Amino acid sequence: MSQPNPNHMLHGPDRLGQEGRCLWGWAQPRSPRHRPIIRYKVQRSLLPAYIRNTTSLHRNAVVSETISSSALHFHNRLKMFNPYILGAFLASVLGFILLYDLREKERKIKRHRRADGLVTSSSGIGACPQDDGFGTDIIIVGAGVAGSALAHTLGKDGRRVHVIERDLSEPDRIVGELLQPGGYLKLIELGLEDCVEEIDAQRVLGYALFKDGKNTRLSYPLEKFHSDVSGRSFHNGRFIQRMREKVASLPNVLMEQGTVTSLLEENGAIKGVQYKTKTGQELKAYAPLTIVCDGCFSNLRRSLCNPKVDVPSCFVGLVLENCQLPFANHGHVILADPSPILLYPISSTEVRCLVDVPGQKLPSIANGEMAIYLKTRVAPQLPPQLYDVFISAIDQGKIRTMPNRSMPADPYPTPGALLMGDAFNMRHPLTGGGMTVALSDIVILRDLLKPLPNLNDGVSLSKYLESFYTLRKPVASTINTLAGALYKVFCASPDQARREMREACFDYLSLGGVCSAGPVALLSGLNPRPLSLVVHFFAVAVYGVGRLLLPFPSLKRLWIGARLISGASNIIFPIIKAEGVRQMFFPVTVPAYYRAPRAK
Repeated sequence: MSQPNPNHMLHGPDRLGQEGRCLWGWAQPRSPRHRPIIRYKVQRSLLPAYIRNTTSLHRNAVVSETISSSALHFHNRLKMFNPYILGAFLASVLGFILLYDLREKERKIKRHRRADGLVTSSSGIGACPQDDGFGTDIIIVGAGVAGSALAHTLGKDGRRVHVIERDLSEPDRIVGELLQPGGYLKLIELGLEDCVEEIDAQRVLGYALFKDGKNTRLSYPLEKFHSDVSGRSFHNGRFIQRMREKVASLPNVLMEQGTVTSLLEENGAIKGVQYKTKTGQELKAYAPLTIVCDGCFSNLRRSLCNPKVDVPSCFVGLVLENCQLPFANHGHVILADPSPILLYPISSTEVRCLVDVPGQKLPSIANGEMAIYLKTRVAPQLPPQLYDVFISAIDQGKIRTMPNRSMPADPYPTPGALLMGDAFNMRHPLTGGGMTVALSDIVILRDLLKPLPNLNDGVSLSKYLESFYTLRKPVASTINTLAGALYKVFCASPDQARREMREACFDYLSLGGVCSAGPVALLSGLNPRPLSLVVHFFAVAVYGVGRLLLPFPSLKRLWIGARLISGASNIIFPIIKAEGVRQMFFPVTVPAYYRAPRAK
């Protein structure tokens, strides 16, 4: 029988109770290498017979040696493997969390699609079935400005295009009537410049700004361009019909009147659309790529993007007949109270007047509240030569309204589908930049699709077209940010710092030279550079602070100046954040920027 090691000592109390009670003690080895003090608690009945029958002293010594050596052995093993066990455990937990997060995002996107009318096909994966006998490459939903221009562009490149439009009669809208020079250049690039001919479109050479009886003229910087390049204003419906005529002239483009009710989904990819014809017949159309361009009231975008739609105000529209604006061939912006008024020619005898009303609640047209509001609040703030014709237009009762929507682009990349136009991205229409953004997007998409002979690999195509969302950002985000920021600056406010910012903006633009040419180049889409926008915006704010502090600064003026800078930051930075700082200012750092088409 093994004897207790006399080199070990017992420390602490030695309590030996009756049978079934416990032995308590502390065992510490003599070796200096073994530092831990092991406390043990052993049930007497569980001890081996050769230990149970020994004396109390020997029994405690043997138990001490046995437990101490086992515990120290376990401690050394734990010390050796502890970092690896802990690392493996943490890696497993993090991996599980990441996997769970990815699965939740996938489920969320699928729930969005299911909730918004996607029809799931049960057929197997393969080439898109065709049921229209047309052999379609691309389906375009909507034939407004974006849809018609895109259909003509892709059809001209040899694509077989099927366009489905809810109503092919001439639209009658109060917005989409002013095309900036930058948009006109894109129209030329797409070969659609003749669409502004024969519709009595008017050349627009710049803007005139009015405030508190003062005015200033801001001309587009067109010196470096051909003499034909300028802005154009027209009836929106006439412009769209001209483009539809050009689309219909292409033999490989089928244009059909119908209402698309849902997208057809198969294993996470969009394979086509389900739509109802003019006669009420339910049909399905299939194509490798479906492009949704069904406008600001789109009922399909919820399955393809995160639609954060904001409605800051509404436009009240009137047509002023047989009148002359103070500055011919110029758009007019009146910095009125509570918000701006726009005027621009839409034909040789008509002027469009758009009165911005903040918020979503408008005075009633039916009971005459709107007429009273326009006559008492708006008419006195117009240039005197327009007062009588404005009152006459109100009395004719042809008052139209339109909500002003803004929505940053936030797409869900989806194989087989793409969003374009107002269905994808909107900004306040104050600056008239919507058509410029849409036409610029079409040029980018055309160039991306041109090297692809086959569109049937939906997953690869979707991955490749992610570069579209990055390439469009600098131009689109500049115009979007300018529209949102300028609207907030131009609106009247009881806050003194905001009033100073508004006054500073008017005076800064009145300085001429680079102070007017730079902002107008941004507004016109001729130089849509994000950095230039930020520089000019804060130059206005600094100019406003300088006006406050000269000739004699005071603590009150310093405080207002600080609030002016803070207010300017609060206006522009949230808009930039919504647009995406990295994509807007540093697009070349986004991997999708360099994405190339799949090798043949």
